[in-house]
Amino acid sequence: MNRTALGALLTMFAMLCFASMDAISKWLVADYAVTQMMWIRSALFLLFASIVVRKQGLRAALRSARPGLQIVRSLVAIVEGAAFVLAFRYLPLTDTHAVAATSPLIVIALGVLFLGERAGRARWLAVAAGFAGVMLIVRPGFRSIDWPLFIPLAGALLWASYQLLTRLSARFDTPDTSLAWSALVAFIATCFVGPFEWTWPTPTAWALMVVISLLGAVAHYALIKALDYADAGAVQPYSYTLLVWATLLGWLVFGDIPDGWTIFGAAIVVGSGLYTWHHDWCTASLARPADQLDGAPCPGVRSARRYR
Repeated sequence: MNRTALGALLTMFAMLCFASMDAISKWLVADYAVTQMMWIRSALFLLFASIVVRKQGLRAALRSARPGLQIVRSLVAIVEGAAFVLAFRYLPLTDTHAVAATSPLIVIALGVLFLGERAGRARWLAVAAGFAGVMLIVRPGFRSIDWPLFIPLAGALLWASYQLLTRLSARFDTPDTSLAWSALVAFIATCFVGPFEWTWPTPTAWALMVVISLLGAVAHYALIKALDYADAGAVQPYSYTLLVWATLLGWLVFGDIPDGWTIFGAAIVVGSGLYTWHHDWCTASLARPADQLDGAPCPGVRSARRYR
């Protein structure tokens, strides 16, 4: 199995873990504060990270070539996680993730602005189409805009920023270093807010909080490894499986069935992202040797090469 395929599998596994974590979080957030849940998650995340890096030790794993980058990346991750947990208090899983599905398109825009990446007309058209899809979900002017819809939109921006920062940190540090920094910074940050709205959990709630903490830790580590194996753009399409898992779990656990406009808008967002990925793959295939084109999802590459 090549590195890109392994990155894709790890991304899909991470999305399944995130969707499962979100379904449990939606259940818990009705009774417990977001800050308390994030504090407990961060504490268990730090325990998980310590186990993963036990051979070299946590102190050794924290040796980073870019500690400032790791701190910013980790803070973005914890705020993003809190934003989505808060959104689950007000919105169904599917609606939340339908808006959040814009994050791969936001990655394109942020990559151009901050990483100096190039984006052609096709990419910007995809971004515009994704924005139109979100407008169909929100439908301003046709219904009163629920303010909670802006929470997952902010979360999508933060999630896109986290992915870019994770990819950037992979140039300097190992996945274990990124994991250790994520866990430690998250725990320290949540210690300042977690105790103030504390409600002692029931035994069942404790068990569920342990489960979501483990799911979150495994998902973040899988995503870090995926971005270490493959470029962020190569694994972006597989992040859309999160919307599939979230819709399925929302229906099975909460009985939430999205309306037609939400499904249509989400389909446009996902289709825009997949089109961008396909366009980029085909463009890259034209520059590859002919003997490396087998399996490329672009049937016209060989014929197009003849007329170049």
